[in-house]
Amino acid sequence: MRQNLPRARSRKGGVGLASRNDFNYVRTPREIVLFFFITGLTGLAMGLSDGIFSNYFKDVYNVDAMARGLIEFPRELPGLLCLVVISAGAFLGDIRMAILAQGLMLIGITVLGLVTPPFAIMLVFLFINSLGMHTYLPLNDSIGMSLVKDGRIGSRLGQFNGIRTATTMVAGLLVFFGFKYGFFSFTGPVILPFLLSAGLLAVILVIYLALQKQIGPQPVKRKKLRLVFKKRYRNYYILAVLNGAHKQIMVVFGPWVLIELLGRKADTLAMLGVIGAAIGIVFMPLLGKWVDRFGPGRLMTIEGAAFISVYISYGLLSRGFSDGTLAQTGWPVILVFILFALNRMAMQFAMIRVVYLRQIAEVPEDITPTLSTGISMDHIVSIALAAAGGWAWIAIGPEYVFYVSAILSIFNVIISMRVTRETKEAS
Repeated sequence: MRQNLPRARSRKGGVGLASRNDFNYVRTPREIVLFFFITGLTGLAMGLSDGIFSNYFKDVYNVDAMARGLIEFPRELPGLLCLVVISAGAFLGDIRMAILAQGLMLIGITVLGLVTPPFAIMLVFLFINSLGMHTYLPLNDSIGMSLVKDGRIGSRLGQFNGIRTATTMVAGLLVFFGFKYGFFSFTGPVILPFLLSAGLLAVILVIYLALQKQIGPQPVKRKKLRLVFKKRYRNYYILAVLNGAHKQIMVVFGPWVLIELLGRKADTLAMLGVIGAAIGIVFMPLLGKWVDRFGPGRLMTIEGAAFISVYISYGLLSRGFSDGTLAQTGWPVILVFILFALNRMAMQFAMIRVVYLRQIAEVPEDITPTLSTGISMDHIVSIALAAAGGWAWIAIGPEYVFYVSAILSIFNVIISMRVTRETKEAS
C-alpha cells in the first residue's frame, strides 16, 4: 500500500513532495511557475496579433510588396531604439521595465482593434505596439534566465519556449476558426483578435506585478546607457545581424508568397502556424536539452545548413508561381506550406544564441544590454533588407529575396563553426 509522503514548503512558496529516504524534494519555485504563465499568455497574445498583421495590411490597406517592405520601417525602428529605452529605464529594474513594455503593447494593439485609422495613423500605433514588443524581447530572456538557479539554463529556456509555442498554436487555432467561420473579420467595426490580444496583455501585467511581489526588490546595477561592444562578443553580434536578415524573410516575404502569389487568407496562414507550433511543442524542449548537451555552436551550424536548402526552395517555388510555370495547386503549394511552417518554428531558435551569450558573458550585468545591442544591430539590417526586398520583389522577381537569404545562411554556418571552436576552447 502506498505511503503518504509529507509535503514540504520552500521559503519562496514552492511546494514539493518529500523523498522517502532523506525528505529532500524536487519543486518548481513559484516565480518560475508565474513566469510560465507569463510566457504562455504572451505567446497567446502575440499569436492573435503579430500572426495576422500581414493579412491585416493586405486586406485593410491593400498594400503591395514595396509598401509591405516600407511598413517594416516603423515596425522595426523600435528595435534600434530598444537599447536606449532599456538603458534609460535601467533604474526601474528588468521586471518594472517589462511591465512598461507590456503597457505599450497594450496601448498600440487596443487602438488598432477598436478603430481602423487612416494609414498614417495606423503606422503610429503600430510603432507604439512594436516599441513595447521590442523592448520586451531582451527583458523576457534576461528575466527568464535570472529566475533559473539550478544551472539548467538551456533546458529551462526550452521549456519556456515550449509553452510559448503551445499557446501560439492555440492562438493559431482561434484565428483559423475565427476567420474560417466569420467570427473574426478585418471589415467589421472592431478587429476582435486584436482586442483579445489586448485583454491577455492586461492579464500579463497583473501577473508581472505578482512576480515582482514574489521575488521582492532586486538590486539594480545598470544606471546608465551601455553600448556593449566587446571583442569577446563579436561572433554574437555577427549572428545577431544575420538573424535580422533571416527574420525579415521569415516574417515579411515568406508569408507574402502565400498572400500575394497564392492569394491565401488569414485562416490558411493561421493553420500553417498551428502546424509549426505543434512540431515546436515537441521539438523546442528537446532543442533546449540538445543545447545543454552539444553546445550552441553545433546546433546553430545545423540550423544554418538546413536553411540554405529552405531558402533556395522558396526562391525556386516563388519564381515558378510568379511566371506561371508552376500550378497554384498540388505539390508546389504543399511544399510552400511545409516551408512556411518550418520558418515559423525556426523563429524560436533565438534561444540558442541567448544561451551562447550566457556562456561567454564576462559578467551577468552584460547580458541584458548585450542582448539589446544585438537586437538593435539586427534591426539595422532588418529595415534595410525589408525596403530592398520589397523593391527586388517588384523590380527583378521575388526569388532573389530568398536567394540572398540562402547566401547569408552560408555565412551563418561559418560563424557557427567558429562559435563551436570558441566554446570548446573556453571549456
